[in-house]
Amino acid sequence: MSLRASAVALVLAAAATVRAQPERAPLVLPDSVTLDDALKIFRERGLDLLIADAAVVGAEGDAKIAGAVPNPNWSLFGSYSFTYDANASNNHLESPWGVTAGLGDSSALEDSLSGKRWLRLKVAKAALAAARMNRADAQRTLELGVKSAYIQAVQARDNLDFALQVQTAGNQILQLNQTRYNAGAISEADLAKVETMKLEADQAVDASTSALRAAKVQLAFLLGVRGTVPDYRVDPDLPKFFVPAPLAGTTVDRLVATAIDHRPDLKALGFQRDRALASVALAKRQRVPDISLNVQYSQQAGTTNLAAQPPTVSFGLVGSLPLFYFQKGEIQKAEADYRTQQLQRAKVEAQLAADVEGAYNAFISSRKL
Repeated sequence: MSLRASAVALVLAAAATVRAQPERAPLVLPDSVTLDDALKIFRERGLDLLIADAAVVGAEGDAKIAGAVPNPNWSLFGSYSFTYDANASNNHLESPWGVTAGLGDSSALEDSLSGKRWLRLKVAKAALAAARMNRADAQRTLELGVKSAYIQAVQARDNLDFALQVQTAGNQILQLNQTRYNAGAISEADLAKVETMKLEADQAVDASTSALRAAKVQLAFLLGVRGTVPDYRVDPDLPKFFVPAPLAGTTVDRLVATAIDHRPDLKALGFQRDRALASVALAKRQRVPDISLNVQYSQQAGTTNLAAQPPTVSFGLVGSLPLFYFQKGEIQKAEADYRTQQLQRAKVEAQLAADVEGAYNAFISSRKL
């Protein structure tokens, strides 16, 4: 097989591999969607949650890259001696051709012994843990949005039912007053008032219908529906109110302590702080120059002692000399990142207490109502 044919075969194989991963089929909502159905669909098909999953997969790839051992490098050179003369009586060279081959470790040994590879892996693992916590936090906040959107859809449907009842009553009242007007029992002004009330009821039905459609579209967007949103039904009644067990007899201080221990966004910032601290250590360790171990074989014009270069194996080290730059910029940037992550965590921890207290006060007010 020629080189060109081999290249074409590799390209076709790569294309086949890409086509072997078809895109997931569009989501089709059932005719009736319960709150549990909505949460299940969101966890499987929610676009924002899928984006968070992709970020986790990317962080897993970064961890594999950080822990990988560099591939060895190689070199191969040929040479030709123009002074070779096969007919010369004093020519002891076997051949005018020579070869030089080399093999290096791409600084893999120094990378492991100096601890750079371990520090890179530590940075990547902390970033991966932060990505997983961000995914958990995204699910926490987005599920709240799905629940709120679902309740709004149920409430909009209840509002429409009420508006339809008012409209039906308005039509009946208008018919009755039309009969009374025809009999001379009421004036034209009284009939006009009833007609106005009936038109207002019609307008309320139109507004409620539009609000219900908008609520369903918003819910479908959160669930991952693409394209035109089909009509579907939601639960006939709003969820019954009850006090969750963790909120019965608790205090703000207990809730704040629980949030500090369990909030995934705070944990994610803790892992980001660990990542930044490991990055500082890695930046300082990078001041150790990369040193590559090399082995080289060479020969020139033969393989005997009479050759210009008999077969020779040589060993050597190749590296850079840290004479002008000592990673000061990278160290300063890593230290600034670490300081930023510390402040970000402190900020979120302070905001967390305010969020919990505000939510708890809103809960108390709602329970009183």
